[in-house]
Amino acid sequence: MLTYCKRCVMPDTKPDLHLDADGICNACRSYERRTEVDWDTRYQDLLKVLERYRRNDASNWDCIVPVSGGKDSTYQVIRIKQLGLNPLCVTSSTCDLSEIGRKNIENLKHLGVDCVEVSPNPLVRAKLNRIGLTQVGDISWPEHVGIFTIPVRAAVQYNVPLIIWGENSQNEYGGPAADSENNVLSRRWLEEFGGLLGLRVSDIPGMEDIEARHLINYSYPSDDELARVGVTGLFLGHYLPWDGLSNALIAQANGFTSYHKTVEGSMVNYENLDNHQTGIHDYFKYLKFGFGRATDLACLHIRRHRLTRQDGIETVKRLDGQFPWEYLGKSLEEILEPLAMTTDEFIKVCDKFTNRKIFKRDSSGALLKDRLGNLVKLNYDNP
Repeated sequence: MLTYCKRCVMPDTKPDLHLDADGICNACRSYERRTEVDWDTRYQDLLKVLERYRRNDASNWDCIVPVSGGKDSTYQVIRIKQLGLNPLCVTSSTCDLSEIGRKNIENLKHLGVDCVEVSPNPLVRAKLNRIGLTQVGDISWPEHVGIFTIPVRAAVQYNVPLIIWGENSQNEYGGPAADSENNVLSRRWLEEFGGLLGLRVSDIPGMEDIEARHLINYSYPSDDELARVGVTGLFLGHYLPWDGLSNALIAQANGFTSYHKTVEGSMVNYENLDNHQTGIHDYFKYLKFGFGRATDLACLHIRRHRLTRQDGIETVKRLDGQFPWEYLGKSLEEILEPLAMTTDEFIKVCDKFTNRKIFKRDSSGALLKDRLGNLVKLNYDNP
């Protein structure tokens, strides 16, 4: 049985999430403490940090902003330009870029910024997708690694020490207390929270005929390289109140395009629009831990008093954990084709990573599925 936070709808199966003596999760407690933050002081702190890195002689860019073209990175670019900085935007190309994803990347460029787009070898990437899916149950493993390594490599290559990230996920979604207030990115943060899931880049050579030379984009710079440039990072969400819906509205007012309907497995139409594989990623989170993207979003809106907890429960029960037959208009069969994987093989991988303790089973112990392959959780709230 799953135990849920009494304030939001997140189960205690979420990694790094903890319920206190009152049954409230650390993510809700973290958000609660936002009311104690002096945001004016933090804004002034941000201005002081940025001033230290501003290139007044126009000899180089002031900072690097990692961007995907999504609503959050669009918001980041807008804010950084408002603050008078000249950023170099660095995109780590996603695994299976959608048409709307490409449109939003081009829109971001037309906000008036220099951009570098790094597109890793797609044949190697497809093999890494397959390895990530079959080894650790995450098709997006190479994307999560590249999101962190490619901008840092660019900082070293272009000699731009300051990297401006968006939100610290450990603050927004909960995490160890030592990291919940951390506003800089370190190698340790990458290794612990950067989506590696215990599978290291150094483990890959030899798998699927992949060699070390194929993994340059996924390899973090050495400590000596980081020290030479003085690479550091800050989370914009530490200095400015962070809210996905607000970011989306600001991005939309600046040309960002949302999807024409609610995104599969989600409850909104303004995020996770760039990668056709995202539906598989979110589905495996549901199989492992009993929650998906609809739960993530419901919790964010409950904390901001946009949804009641009961609304959240009903929304999650209806939208979370649907088998990913398609995503952003592309069929599962098409999405799996570069991985050389059939739908039947995919279902076997799904069953391998399913936490059978949290889903209904028949008398023989087999998972119960409806005609569309959907599972049913044992409980959607506390007894």
